[in-house]
Amino acid sequence: MNGNIRVGSLFGIPFYVNPSWFLVLGLVTWSYGQGLAAQFPDLPGGSPILLGLVTALLLFSSVLAHELGHSFVAIKQGIKVDSITLFIFGGLASLEKESDSPAAAFWVAIAGPAVSLLLAASLTAIGFGAHLTGPVAAITAVLAAINLSLGLFNLIPGLPLDGGNILKAIVWKVTGNQYQGVKIASIVGQAFGWVAIASGLLPLVLTGSFDNIWNLLIGSFLLQNAGRSAQFARVQERLTGLTVGDAVTPNSPIIRDDITLREFVDQRTLSGSNWQKFLVTNVSGHLVGELALVTLNDVRSDRWAHTLVSEIMQAVEPSTIIISDRPLLQAIEQLESKQVTTLSVTDNDGLLVGLLEKAAVINLLHNRQPQVNPA
Repeated sequence: MNGNIRVGSLFGIPFYVNPSWFLVLGLVTWSYGQGLAAQFPDLPGGSPILLGLVTALLLFSSVLAHELGHSFVAIKQGIKVDSITLFIFGGLASLEKESDSPAAAFWVAIAGPAVSLLLAASLTAIGFGAHLTGPVAAITAVLAAINLSLGLFNLIPGLPLDGGNILKAIVWKVTGNQYQGVKIASIVGQAFGWVAIASGLLPLVLTGSFDNIWNLLIGSFLLQNAGRSAQFARVQERLTGLTVGDAVTPNSPIIRDDITLREFVDQRTLSGSNWQKFLVTNVSGHLVGELALVTLNDVRSDRWAHTLVSEIMQAVEPSTIIISDRPLLQAIEQLESKQVTTLSVTDNDGLLVGLLEKAAVINLLHNRQPQVNPA
């Protein structure tokens, strides 16, 4: 999954860490370990570094709890959570689809910050109520502060932050247009991104100070992802009302499983087809496999007349099959997530409809671009 490392599952949700997470883990462990050593000089040997590692892991556990907040609300709405990933800037819960209503989307978005703020309040209460002292008190205090910062930062009303998703849900509710909400939240997110970049860049240029360099990185992250959200919203809007069946390739490469390889080759030659892979159906029209042209090299040509397509065809990967009445946007998401260029399209009964090509979807998008009327 994009170079991420799977480390297990949580509540049935696949859990990944990005390689950048290990860099941050090391930096936080070292920096906080040094801080504890300076604050408590009587700590023995390597215990400051060990406590720094414990603190770093607890900090990332807080980020994980934040993402689980989103995930549990989504699951309650019947939305599958594909994965949770921790990376350099925090975490990401990847949902199978968006909520069906603005109210549902609001609750998914606000759940993460709510968990962080609840953790901050709980840790603060524990710190004061239990009269903690020494390194334990220091670690509890920093965890409370980090959770408070995490909750408040994510409430900034710009995508891709949770506050941007909250704003999107509110605009969606007011205007009745989900994509208008994404556009506005993306603009706000990009504005905050530019502000963060400026706050990190100006001290560096004017005084040579790297104190705000983290703002520069966060700003770049906001700017890039808010732009992607806006672009994806435009794609969603253009695809509104279209189904997978609307983009199926005419005269898709389909053959029967009961013909011989010789018949297959003759048919392909006569039709002048340039397809390198063919979808295979049985006599009733159900999808049963696929045949790549290169597979013919595994059979001697003098055996083609005696070898059926069914004998050398390959099974179709279920993740590359989609139902024809599904929204076309779902097909795009499936193409991207599986990193394939085609999908096999069937109806609800498994009857083959045809082939969906990524290039055909791109052409369809291009043809549906808004036309500019002359003044």
